[in-house]
Amino acid sequence: MAPARTSSLVSSDQEAFELPRLRVSFGLESDARYLGAQEDAVPEFFDIKFCPDQPLSQDPVFAAVSKKQVVICKLSRVKDDTNPCETITIIRDTDDDAENCCCTWSRDLETGRPLICVAGKDSKIKVYDVITGEVAACLVGHGGEINDLATSPSDPSIIASASDDTTVRVWGLGAVHAKQPCLCLLGGESHRAALLSVSFHATGRYLLSAGHDGVINMWTLPDLPREPLFRPYELYYPHFATSEIHNTLVDCVAFYGDRILSRACHNEVIVLWSIEGFSSSDPPPPQSAAPTPYDPSRLTRSAFSPSMAPAGPVLYNRILELDTPGCGVQFFMRFQLHHVPGQHPVLAFCNANGRVFFWDFERIREYRDFVRAVEDSQKVGDPAPPRSSWLQLAHPRKGGPAEPSGKARASKEARPSADSTVPERSSEAGDRSDGPLKAYTQETVSGWESKYVVGSARQPLKAHKVEAFGTSNFVGRQVGWSPGGEWCVVVGSSNVALMLQRWAKK
Repeated sequence: MAPARTSSLVSSDQEAFELPRLRVSFGLESDARYLGAQEDAVPEFFDIKFCPDQPLSQDPVFAAVSKKQVVICKLSRVKDDTNPCETITIIRDTDDDAENCCCTWSRDLETGRPLICVAGKDSKIKVYDVITGEVAACLVGHGGEINDLATSPSDPSIIASASDDTTVRVWGLGAVHAKQPCLCLLGGESHRAALLSVSFHATGRYLLSAGHDGVINMWTLPDLPREPLFRPYELYYPHFATSEIHNTLVDCVAFYGDRILSRACHNEVIVLWSIEGFSSSDPPPPQSAAPTPYDPSRLTRSAFSPSMAPAGPVLYNRILELDTPGCGVQFFMRFQLHHVPGQHPVLAFCNANGRVFFWDFERIREYRDFVRAVEDSQKVGDPAPPRSSWLQLAHPRKGGPAEPSGKARASKEARPSADSTVPERSSEAGDRSDGPLKAYTQETVSGWESKYVVGSARQPLKAHKVEAFGTSNFVGRQVGWSPGGEWCVVVGSSNVALMLQRWAKK
């Protein structure tokens, strides 16, 4: 995968804090006529991934996947309100048993040609040459439906797949592995039900997996071979496993640096948390350090637990929750984090009512610094510092200020963790009659605190921005970010794609 690059589009602090706005919605090519008489023959797109190798000077390209086809599209930065999306090619799966739901990009290391890997119900991974639309390879080995694919950030020829057969497989797409493309099998007693999500760490060394059993595992991958294999490596135990973060199936998990973001059906929150003692800068632990054997009475097992608390070892740290209302009983709904050097980390997620939520983690830190700067200015009698444009004032409403959203739930909380973009939990929210923000109304400060103050890890933060699609029954299945962070695209039900844009020229 090409290294992350800073977009030249961001030229000021105001632009750096800008979040996407809904530019246009449109219908992708329907595959209904290829679905036959299936009971669930409902047109829907399940996944979208931007090509990571496009230079920022070129128009970004993405692939959107429905059950029977892959639509490759290009986005153009036009000034008017016309549809900026152009369909380049459509790849149709003619296999009767195929019902695809996930994709990931790869690249032929010899020719440099882009590849798109697609998988689903038939347990196969089909690798297409994007230029010709022809099948370049077909990877077989899983014993159940494949629900997620991911590409290693350190090597575009390495991909991972998560399956209903409760295993993760790591594959090598290079010519040297043509006879035995499966390089590593992650299974054993790690998961007890179908997997829904898999994600690489930025180093390519660690891998997350999650699914219907509510368990989130972190695996340490061995050095993958660069010569032909007779049989794949087998890992039976992860170095970290927990079922305490969520109490139901987990359908999306991803790294945020060394921290982890995860979402579960019915919970209506995305959780940011960390593994106590884990640092990717440390040498990878040996496989022998993985906690064994499987013990169903232990909800969390970890090879990383140097610190002790009175009640026992602290194995993970729950940092904060992000409020995602309107999801209901839907699952297979996935967030996406845009996190590249030189830009703010921004998380995007679409619910089951056509509402796209955004959180800019830099705003959390900036708000903390703003409150402290106001407090310092009051102590010395200086004028108050300027308020950022995204700190909007609340308009008075009849009936008094609204109650904060979300319900405080009693639960054990782990120790706070400092981070450059996610600050420690704050005690600044209190009596505003003599607090640093006493110049603002209580409704205004309450609104700010509901979005930017990391207080209790069980009090979800509201989205920093919400963009609403006109159709309330649109279910967002997957969010995709362009490499430069200008475009955010959501695909989901009824073949609809939502195009959201930052830094649009007026």
